[in-house]
Formats: sequence, structure tokens, C-alpha cells
Amino acid sequence: MNILESQFDDIYKSHYPKVIRLCLGYAGGDEAQAKDLAQEIFIKVWQNLQSFRKESSMSTWIYRITVNTCLISLRKKKTIDVSNHLNYIESQNDSSNNEDKEIKLNQLYSCINKLNKDNKSIILLELEGLPQKEIAEIMGLSHEAIRVRVHRIKNELTKCVKK
Repeated sequence: MNILESQFDDIYKSHYPKVIRLCLGYAGGDEAQAKDLAQEIFIKVWQNLQSFRKESSMSTWIYRITVNTCLISLRKKKTIDVSNHLNYIESQNDSSNNEDKEIKLNQLYSCINKLNKDNKSIILLELEGLPQKEIAEIMGLSHEAIRVRVHRIKNELTKCVKK
């Protein structure tokens, strides 16, 4: 294994869990679609690794690739089929307590899917636990703009889930 392959292997192992969670968010819980997106993302990372200019952190660069790849995929698909997510949830649940949690999670995904593409990207990155300064860098907005938008998006999602 050469140095580039070793570096990619480390990048893949450390970033895959975060990338797949983001992809699941964009895919509305469709595991197969999320895995396809993650594979496409890491192919792009591999193809562009030597040209990475280190103007941002590696994770910011990978998140940007993830957001762009997912948004392009959504544009092609136009809509996300929430019923796939419902079927996935139903197949995973055994107890009624888990069903309540999963129903709420499904409602949240459904509400997130109604957001415009930028707000969807922002909230999925926020839910992933990224610092708002890093989200601002990924989205090309100021930190203050991200703080305001996150607050508004959370209010919008709270109202949507309660309906």
C-alpha cells in the first residue's frame, strides 16, 4: 500500500460514519441510497485527494463534497420517497416504545425534507454535531447568518413536527 492509499484508508475510516449519517438524512433514511451516495462521495475524495489544497480542514472539504453530491442526487431524483424510510423503520422496530421514537424521527425527516436545499444542508450538518463556524465555512455564509438560520430552522421544524 502506497502513502496515498494509506492516507485515503485513514480518511475513509475516520469520516465514513459521519458521511453515511449525512447521506441517510438526505436520503430520508433509505439505507441503500445512502450507501450509494457515500460510495460516490469517497470516489470523489479519492479522485481529488492529490489536488486538495488544504485551504480548509479535511473534514470541511469532505462535508462540502458530501453536501454537493447529495444535493445533485436530490435534484436528479426531485423528491425523496419518505415511504422508504417508513418501511425501513417498520422493519427495524420490535417494541412499541421504539415505535413511538421512530414515528417522531420519521416526522422529523419528513419535515426536514420540506426545507429548501440550503436549510436542509444546514440542519443536517447541525444535527451531525458540526460546529456552526465549520457549517458557515461549508455553506459559504457568515457564522452569524448560520446562527440565525439554525434558530429559525429549529423553530420551523418544531412547528412542523407538532402538526
